[in-house]
Amino acid sequence: MANLLSARTISKSYSTRRLFDGVTLHLEEGERLGIIGPNGAGKSTLLKILAGLETADDGEITKKRALRLWYVPQESVFPPELSAIEAVVASIGGDELEAEVAASIALSKLGFESFDQPFGELSGGWQKRVAMACGLVHDPEVMLLDEPTNHLDLEAVEWMENFVLNAKMSMLFVTHDRRFLENCSSRILELAPSYPDGAFEVSGNYTEFVRRKEAFLVSQEAEESALANKVRRDTAWLRQGIQGRQTRNKTQVRDAASRRSELKAVNTRNLSPTKRAAINFDAVGRKTNKLLVMHSVEKSMGNKLLFSDLDLELTPGRRIGLVGPNGSGKTTLLRLINGELEPDSGTIKRADNLRVVTASQHRLDFDPRVTLQDTLCPVGEMVEYMGKEIHVSGWAERFLFTREQLGTLVGSLSGGEQARIQIASLMLQPADILLLDEPTNDLDIPTLEVLEDALLDFPGAILLITHDRFMLDRIATEYLALDGKGVAKEFAGFALWQEWLKKKPKLEKAIDQGSTKLREKSAPVKLSYKLQREFDGMEQLIADAEAEVTRSESVANDEIVMADHQKHSKACADVASAHAHVRVLYNRWTELEGMQ
Repeated sequence: MANLLSARTISKSYSTRRLFDGVTLHLEEGERLGIIGPNGAGKSTLLKILAGLETADDGEITKKRALRLWYVPQESVFPPELSAIEAVVASIGGDELEAEVAASIALSKLGFESFDQPFGELSGGWQKRVAMACGLVHDPEVMLLDEPTNHLDLEAVEWMENFVLNAKMSMLFVTHDRRFLENCSSRILELAPSYPDGAFEVSGNYTEFVRRKEAFLVSQEAEESALANKVRRDTAWLRQGIQGRQTRNKTQVRDAASRRSELKAVNTRNLSPTKRAAINFDAVGRKTNKLLVMHSVEKSMGNKLLFSDLDLELTPGRRIGLVGPNGSGKTTLLRLINGELEPDSGTIKRADNLRVVTASQHRLDFDPRVTLQDTLCPVGEMVEYMGKEIHVSGWAERFLFTREQLGTLVGSLSGGEQARIQIASLMLQPADILLLDEPTNDLDIPTLEVLEDALLDFPGAILLITHDRFMLDRIATEYLALDGKGVAKEFAGFALWQEWLKKKPKLEKAIDQGSTKLREKSAPVKLSYKLQREFDGMEQLIADAEAEVTRSESVANDEIVMADHQKHSKACADVASAHAHVRVLYNRWTELEGMQ
């Protein structure tokens, strides 16, 4: 395959801060290269350098002659009153009629049916499609995407995945979305100080990257141990004194100094992966089993019914993934739980002195003109955490901020750093229930992993809204799906919700057809006694089958079972069989619905 784009030993610094040093990468035809790394590693800057928007301090960028390249930033800013087609036409220039035709074709390819809706009224996912269309009209050979799934809902993330997988152009994208990396990457490169050249590259998806990375870090630790032994022997030899000034001894002294320097470098690299935010949520430790009970709750916003007849019981240890399209009422449900809104009908009963802590996706409560220190600790210099006082500088260090950054204005910090501030604020509030609305936005993978561990250790109840499917799989014990048309339905697993979504149009069509037939006939058609009994029992049969799926998946994920190849193979077969049984039941349910 032909090489399209290369960076050779490039480096970049801002003021006294070194972002990366000596990084080398290349992109070939048809490749999908994912770039990852901790916040502040310089991923977005690297993308801008490759796009020609910034220059490297050192190194060389080479491109195929007349390479057609398009860069899509994290946030694409267009005037809110501009329509989708006007935004794309503006990116083309030239003959207006030709530009409109090209823009219409590009927008159609990306799923637009109407081109005239103002940009400001589009969801995040559709705004991202406008930005992608601005690139498609130029027929790029390479597209650079900075955080393509950030701030998108699950439906938009899946669309983005399909676009990247099916696009004929080469892709290079910066992302923290581990499932996106798993499904889309043909190669992954991580920028981090834990590697000899500041970067580590693996061919394959995210699973392969993690495996190879762990093996490399283990080998690097072994290298440090071997070097440490050599340096100890060097030190002992040097203490004995050098007999004479022979060339041999001068060489040994130089080699010893070189090994000490190498040991220091390896030791520094090995310490880098351990520098992670220290996240641990403070739970109230309430003994009450029922924290909050919602019964027959209904809520509309404007003239739109979001959900009705919603029953929900939150108990300690229950972790619910809240899923559904944009506008289906997920954030509204969180606001009902924390008391910001009241239901139109139904009841919400809360335990006495219930403590609910909410993480908003917008982080609007941060004043950009206030320093990091005053944001973390508005009064004095000490914060109280789990009954103990901690100095603000020590509290800041838990979230990877240096003492020098305490005087920095919050508005000048990155999105990832602001996300860590929000987590720091949440941790100071003891909670029975955590309501998390897109907590993963802008967080790097190491911080995501620490956040997930903290949530798994939290003994209270959690409601989680996130487009991060990897986090959903790891945290949620069950799912509550809202369809935006009044229906709220519980599922034991993410895959079951996805399966239901696929079958839902058929179910609705069958119900509509059944209703039409009933209206057309003077007398309603009824199922036979036997079929009616079967139909009445279908929901319970499906619930039992979904419970069997959960049980079989639990067995398959057991570490003891996974260690035994034969047992694990059988367990995986049981999982597949359980899913197949659920599909059979859903098909039968659809069939019975259509017979009524």
